[in-house]
Amino acid sequence: MSSTNASSKVVSVDEQALRETNERAVDEDGFEVVDETSELRATVRMEVQAKVDFNHPDGIVDSSDERIEGATLAQEERIRAREAELEHISTQATLGLQDGRAERTRENVGKQSRQWRREFQKRAASVDPWADPDRRDPREELSREELAAVNTQAMRMREKLDGWSQAAISRRLAERVVDGTDVLSATVGVFEELQTAPGRIVPIGMLNEVNRREVSIEGRVETLWEPSSPKIAQVGLIGDESGKTKVTVWERSNQPWMSEGEQVRIHGAARNWYNGRVSLAVTGWSTVLFPERGRWWE
Repeated sequence: MSSTNASSKVVSVDEQALRETNERAVDEDGFEVVDETSELRATVRMEVQAKVDFNHPDGIVDSSDERIEGATLAQEERIRAREAELEHISTQATLGLQDGRAERTRENVGKQSRQWRREFQKRAASVDPWADPDRRDPREELSREELAAVNTQAMRMREKLDGWSQAAISRRLAERVVDGTDVLSATVGVFEELQTAPGRIVPIGMLNEVNRREVSIEGRVETLWEPSSPKIAQVGLIGDESGKTKVTVWERSNQPWMSEGEQVRIHGAARNWYNGRVSLAVTGWSTVLFPERGRWWE
């Protein structure tokens, strides 16, 4: 029996075949369920009015992230372009303010740093008068003969002291000469001071004069002997032209192995005392280098 309800929707032959093979929906009594809901259609007048409202510029009242409601594609493109332009202008203005703020911050930090440094130098001047930032250069207080002698000694010392400029050495010498020390004594004192300054290789013979915990040395391994404890990897004597000292390498330091007769440079060795004499301990914080290793051309 054919159905009296004709559907206005056009379907393909495949869709019709698929529908015919599926089971019909039936109710609890076994009768086929027929959809009797009436279909609502817009009149021609309503469709025309909807098109007019949709394309009218006054209909653009709201927007969202996806589409602008009530706008044509051309209108939406213009609106999006304008929004992007305004956002770009706002970003440039914001970044401009940030750049200015960063510059002002750097200036303030630099000014505050200089002020703190000046206050620190003022406090240090109570111990060392030459640390006073308001005191003039000591070389200005020397006579011509004294200044010439100081510059001569500073030039000679610079050849033996790597890392120190002639100007810095001459200033140190001038400070001592102005304080009443003769040029020769000032030269000896400043040379010893700069020679044992932190970070420099200290002559082994001057280790007992260094007033700090860690030092750096360079010398040749003269002899090694059997360690007295399993916690010690190596122990022996290292010497240079100024003297020799005992060096203990701890097992946990994981340092490279040294051999007798080998030139070695040790940075950050801990200074200890052994039988009334200074000795060194190589720890995990130390650095052990071998300047002559790998020099196959010699």
